[in-house]
Amino acid sequence: MTTQTTIGPPQARQEPTPTTVHGHTLEDNYRWMRDKTSPELLAHLEAENAYTGSVMAPTEPLQATLYAEMLSHIKETDESVPYRDRGWFYYVRTVEGLQYQIHCRRLATGIKFDESQPEEILLDVNQLAQGQPFMAVGQMTVSPDGTKLAYSTDNTGFRQYTMHVRDLTSGLDLPDSAERVGSIAWAADSTTLLYTTEDEVTKRHDHVFRHRLGDPVEKDVVIFEEKDERFNVGVDKTHDCKYLLIESGSHTTSEWQFLSAYTPEGDFKVIAPRMDDQEYVVDHRHGLFYIRTNDVGKNFRVVTAPLENPGRDFWEELIPLDPEAPLESFEVFSLFCVSMRRRLGLPTLTVTSFGADQRLERSREIEFPEPVYSAGSHINPEFGTEAFRYGYQSLVSPASVYEYDVATGTSTLLKQQEVPGGFDSTLYSSERVWVEGSDGVKIPASVVYRPDFFKRDSNNPLYIYGYGSYGYPLPIGFSASRLALLDRGVVVAYAHIRGGGEMGDSWHDAGKMMVKRNTFSDFIAVTEKLVAKGYGAKDRVAIEGGSAGGLLMGAVVNERPDLFRAVLSHVPFVDVMNTMLDSSLPLTVAEYEEWGNPNEAEAFEYMRSYSPYDNLKAGDYPAMLVKTSLNDSQVMYWEPAKYVAKLRTLKKNDTPLLLHINMDAGHGGASGRYDYLKEIAFDYAFLLRELGVEG
Repeated sequence: MTTQTTIGPPQARQEPTPTTVHGHTLEDNYRWMRDKTSPELLAHLEAENAYTGSVMAPTEPLQATLYAEMLSHIKETDESVPYRDRGWFYYVRTVEGLQYQIHCRRLATGIKFDESQPEEILLDVNQLAQGQPFMAVGQMTVSPDGTKLAYSTDNTGFRQYTMHVRDLTSGLDLPDSAERVGSIAWAADSTTLLYTTEDEVTKRHDHVFRHRLGDPVEKDVVIFEEKDERFNVGVDKTHDCKYLLIESGSHTTSEWQFLSAYTPEGDFKVIAPRMDDQEYVVDHRHGLFYIRTNDVGKNFRVVTAPLENPGRDFWEELIPLDPEAPLESFEVFSLFCVSMRRRLGLPTLTVTSFGADQRLERSREIEFPEPVYSAGSHINPEFGTEAFRYGYQSLVSPASVYEYDVATGTSTLLKQQEVPGGFDSTLYSSERVWVEGSDGVKIPASVVYRPDFFKRDSNNPLYIYGYGSYGYPLPIGFSASRLALLDRGVVVAYAHIRGGGEMGDSWHDAGKMMVKRNTFSDFIAVTEKLVAKGYGAKDRVAIEGGSAGGLLMGAVVNERPDLFRAVLSHVPFVDVMNTMLDSSLPLTVAEYEEWGNPNEAEAFEYMRSYSPYDNLKAGDYPAMLVKTSLNDSQVMYWEPAKYVAKLRTLKKNDTPLLLHINMDAGHGGASGRYDYLKEIAFDYAFLLRELGVEG
């Protein structure tokens, strides 16, 4: 039996530190929390965790029940669908009781996976994690000759990766290693690597190095430096592996360079010089570059360009822009290409064959059976394949991998995620609901529930998730953990609000910069309309968002605290003004193209009007669980810590206000799969208790 110890909420020291910008004063009584080495700060965070633990102690039996339920729906020992690449079949497996994945391969004796071939373990992440509170693998890329593995690891959660190179013959790591590495690409000789590194302060990836195995890393050559602070660089290869690529990209503009993978010591050549507000993505096939670009419109088109003269003057249209369906991605293979578009916010996949004259010859759209779903390309490393693998899942259908035969137009199911523990998909229903925003715009929401528990206009508990930033479409996928909510009668909804990418770049543009408030009003409209339509009771609404979605949580709670019963806010970007005025912080300058530059008076005024931390005021607030991590590199821990401290001085009612900080992780929380599941159980216990659904 749990014994509850009552601990009062921590009261943080206030130290007024005003900042004057454009004649306006920003009050910040908790700026001192930015000193991560301060014993006072660490003691305060530990006190917050202790207080949260004491308030949540009565839910520990519920947490244990939820964890056991969620674990029962996971096949702990499992294996992914093997994929063929250059004479090997690669796959990932998990083992019951182990936190992390094991990356493996077997020799390919034909086109079919041969389990009789001996397994070779490339990387056992469980071994890497021994003695570490956190472990994440960033990049993994095998050399063209199959003898070496370049990979990167982060053991703090700060997304600061170290590159290693493993000899796959001996299984031992070579001396070749580099710090603060981002993307990695092998040249064709299997001894030359290109890699990017980040700036130590801003974490912007701004340098590209060339490394030759066996040489000291100190002698690596800088082959490109990106000096524009809006841009990050990455390295890659074309699908046919013939060309090395360097991308410079901001939130709105891109530029690519190319070099033969067979001459890595040569000079890169720019494909098309960067132009503000124009983006393009490059691949290569049979002597032509294939380029997806928004040069003539936000919905993108595909053009080709000759190797000798790849600039804009020589672009020839292959696939025209469709004003009704944004072209989200484009993949090119030797014999066919695949276009992924969005229609009414849902993804479509069209497979088109190339004819003898290299023109597009025959197109087929892959059909999907459900009203709400996610679909996209799976792992397709082989350029010369005659089949295309894609993934499909929905709110009620577990993740599946299909193989599409380009010649016949038929799909074969290779594997569907097994959900043990008595899961029956027929017990659940999903819908797409359209609601009208405050300005008349139609906003989609995806809803899932159990019909046997659901009654229109009844007392349903309702949970709504939102994000709405960076042009990122909310994925509508299956979650075994979510069954714990659905099986207790909770109606679950996902709000596809402006600022996201469900309807392409125009949907993103309608919820960023000087119209960012549309994101918040959309979420409020979705909440009000779902309640009005009987999906949930007005006094039983819980909401969740993370990172930029945490900004969303803070903004809508400030605007309509009466609308929500409980709020779960993960690593929330709530201290907008102080962060965006500090150009030394990671992401800040690059983010001017998403939020605006507060050094400009008009942008300052607009951003200040919605910044959650700056708009807290005395009054009643919903129950809130705010979560962060000490080593978060994206949204610094002090943002949620300051937000909670300030809110405690203003909040008038007695609903819970909890801060939980993971002292060993980063932006994504715990790295181990069992640890992460416990975090979800903790979150759900909070939500269910506040919604009055503990049975």
